[in-house]
Amino acid sequence: MGKIAKIEYFRVPPRWLFVKITDERGNKGWGEASLEGHTQAVEGCLAAWAERYVGLEAEGGFYRGGPVLMSALSGIDIALWDLKARKLDVPIYQLLGGKVRDKLRVYAWIGGDRPSDVEVQAKARISQGFNAVKMNGTEDLGWLDSPSKLDECVARVKAVKALGLDAGVDFHGRVHKPMAKRLVAKLEPHELLFVEEPLLSENIGGIREIASQTHIPIALGERLHSRWDVRPFLEAGCVDILQPDISHVGGVSEMRRIASACETYDVALAPHCPLGPIALAANVQVDAASPNFTIQEMSLGIHYNVGGQDLTSYTTDPGVWQVTDGYIDLMTGPGLGIEVDEEQVRRLSEGSKAWVSPTFVGPGGELREW
Repeated sequence: MGKIAKIEYFRVPPRWLFVKITDERGNKGWGEASLEGHTQAVEGCLAAWAERYVGLEAEGGFYRGGPVLMSALSGIDIALWDLKARKLDVPIYQLLGGKVRDKLRVYAWIGGDRPSDVEVQAKARISQGFNAVKMNGTEDLGWLDSPSKLDECVARVKAVKALGLDAGVDFHGRVHKPMAKRLVAKLEPHELLFVEEPLLSENIGGIREIASQTHIPIALGERLHSRWDVRPFLEAGCVDILQPDISHVGGVSEMRRIASACETYDVALAPHCPLGPIALAANVQVDAASPNFTIQEMSLGIHYNVGGQDLTSYTTDPGVWQVTDGYIDLMTGPGLGIEVDEEQVRRLSEGSKAWVSPTFVGPGGELREW
């Protein structure tokens, strides 16, 4: 590959951060470095690296790990894979050993951060071609809250399951152990695909305890930022479905390593991706080459996508995200398999505001985990 000539980044609505790399011969590649709620921090890394890596063939550095550094690295890594594969005129998955599937099962969100009216939203997902969804289990909870709030979650799950959908329930790390134990027990009879982040990933001991108390598959991974972060969970045997985020773990390179590590421990791969089309396309490339891939999150119509931009924005071929019987077809084009609409990216990046994470406040005025 030729030397890097330019690294550019673009903050675009609703909350994404795209990266474009051009080499000295004019070859281009696109990546996504989105880190929800921390856009400016990642931009700071990219600004420093854009100056440092021009003229080089690869990047290097002393510090590594953590969400900010790894998200910035993700954008660069994905873009370099895209650039390289496009030069060779093959999809990225051909450089990862080749595809093991022609289509991928996908799911979409319903309910939002304040889950309600999920039955109507679930019917809308069915009309879009989905047969699996994910939903927030609860609104924000206190460390010890009213058991009735857990009953509301069960009622929503029953309503969605009654429509014939498979469902995963995301605790989002907002449920503390005194309530998480009770909620997992209440959900046990309802045949979920998984429960996600029953506790914060920092609490591996608590997750191990929860996992030992249920037969529901435990899913997590969006707050783990490298194979080294993932390793203790695999060794502890407390995760069944790993959900690394390709825009947070260092891109295609690290995601591929994580997928292989998971396969060794008989853990399924279901990448986290409530982000943009570049991140999703990068995930699809790894999914295509990973035997233990099981299902892919899509941000189509997710509650964060406001203001007119959605998964179908910023590309010239949004039809690649068409869902049929719960699956999308594997893209066959070179690189990421999508074509970025650079004019739209540049136009909508002008004056784009950074997305701010919501905060929840309890009845006592306390800030709550979300």
